[in-house]
Amino acid sequence: MENKKKLIYFLLFLILSLGLFLRVYNIENTPPGIYPDEAINGEDAIQANNTGNYQWFYPANQGREGLFMNLIALCFKLFGISILTLKLPAILSGTLVILGIFLLGQEIFNKRIGLISSFLVAVSFWPLNFSRISFRANMLPFILVFTFYFLFRALRTRKKIDFAISGFFCGLGIHTYIAWRISPLILIMLLIFFVLSRENFLKTYWRGVLIFLFSSLIVAFPMLYTFKAHPEYFESRFDSISVFSPKVNKGKTIQTFARSFSLSLVKYNFWGDQNWRHNYPPYPLLDPLTGIAFLFGIIFSFFLFFQKLYRRIKRKIRDPELAVHTFLIFWFFIMLAPEFMTAEGNPHALRSIGTLPVVFIFSALTFNFFLEKAEEHNLIFRKIIFSLVIFALLSLGAFNTIKYHYFWANKTIVGNSFNKNLTDISKYIQALPKAQEKFVVTGSNNTLERLPIWLFTLDDNVQFFYPNELPKINPRNPNNSIVFFTENNQNAKNELQLKFPNLVPKKIINSLGSVYYILQ
Repeated sequence: MENKKKLIYFLLFLILSLGLFLRVYNIENTPPGIYPDEAINGEDAIQANNTGNYQWFYPANQGREGLFMNLIALCFKLFGISILTLKLPAILSGTLVILGIFLLGQEIFNKRIGLISSFLVAVSFWPLNFSRISFRANMLPFILVFTFYFLFRALRTRKKIDFAISGFFCGLGIHTYIAWRISPLILIMLLIFFVLSRENFLKTYWRGVLIFLFSSLIVAFPMLYTFKAHPEYFESRFDSISVFSPKVNKGKTIQTFARSFSLSLVKYNFWGDQNWRHNYPPYPLLDPLTGIAFLFGIIFSFFLFFQKLYRRIKRKIRDPELAVHTFLIFWFFIMLAPEFMTAEGNPHALRSIGTLPVVFIFSALTFNFFLEKAEEHNLIFRKIIFSLVIFALLSLGAFNTIKYHYFWANKTIVGNSFNKNLTDISKYIQALPKAQEKFVVTGSNNTLERLPIWLFTLDDNVQFFYPNELPKINPRNPNNSIVFFTENNQNAKNELQLKFPNLVPKKIINSLGSVYYILQ
């Protein structure tokens, strides 16, 4: 038994190490650029460090909860400003999901389901991709798995500290990503089915429930107060993209909702997110094997849910597994709601990132089902099935790794999707002498376009201008200056060439379709 326990934790260590490696490997070049939505997180972090004004909520770019930006600020302060430190909170959040889903899987089922689900999260394209992008949404799966792990652990141990830690993570969720705000519905459904499936639940656990609520409210209070003081922060552009908005549904609410809901479902197995930053279009989010396992797992969970609910109603049999399968099913559909309640850009892998852990738990249920069935047979049959499952898992690990790090990473359209030319300009500037004057002329319609360049060239003598600000460009030594253009603005180039005739235009072409222009 002791050797088996050591083996399990050794395998977990290997899975965590693999997951971290896949999330850090070649991070400077894959994804091939820093998207402006990532860079603005870095801008807020730098300004927070410079001013000491670390905010609960950063209102720029349609508003963002502040925890992620403040963690980036901490990374910048400790390790300096770099692509790695910009992405480090996302990388660590994604890696901690691997640990959290193992803990949750073993708590509600067994260690084998925990290991399988953690391996799937470690190697699958969907979690791997987002763990390498500096989006605050990456914190949501991490928050959810640890909230629920400590909650189920608390029900088993009845320890106050476990209820308090679960409440801590729950309260922390409001500081992460807007989609978290719907997750308390999962807790409400859980409470109902805990009462149904456990005798004298409230009598036994009322103190723990109060500790959970108190801990949650204490941690959430700063953001709740911020929303009270600034109600505009709580609002989002949901009204402009909601399936219930007349401007969106054109009077066809049911049809619009049905279309959005169906698109949200098919992305896992049939037709995925068509945004190259989020997925590998047109393929689904899950590889074929994991996708089939997910479908089988969710159907299996529905079957057990209805079976145990029927026994509870008809035969008055209380089964704790009723609450477990209720939890999984409602987790999936409730955290899918931020996607299917909107009608823009679906399928949308980012809005539904709250479903990520439970999707892989459903998949793990399927693998575990076949392993359990194999244990009912003789040793040779067991060895064959176990070998096939291990081979299948290793194969899908290799499949997803190659898919991401080779095929997706080398797509020209991926470079364009991440504005690779902006990151290439930044790297070019960093290679130039600091004393040389650099001027960057950005596009006129994108105020965020400068940020991927600005973020990593703070000390490199760089000035930024829009096309209507060209008269302000006055280098001290025109012959030793360089002007960068993020797009082919011929009028701007002509105007500056008339002003500085010694500057020669050049078109710089880099890998993955990255193009920008200079005058030097």
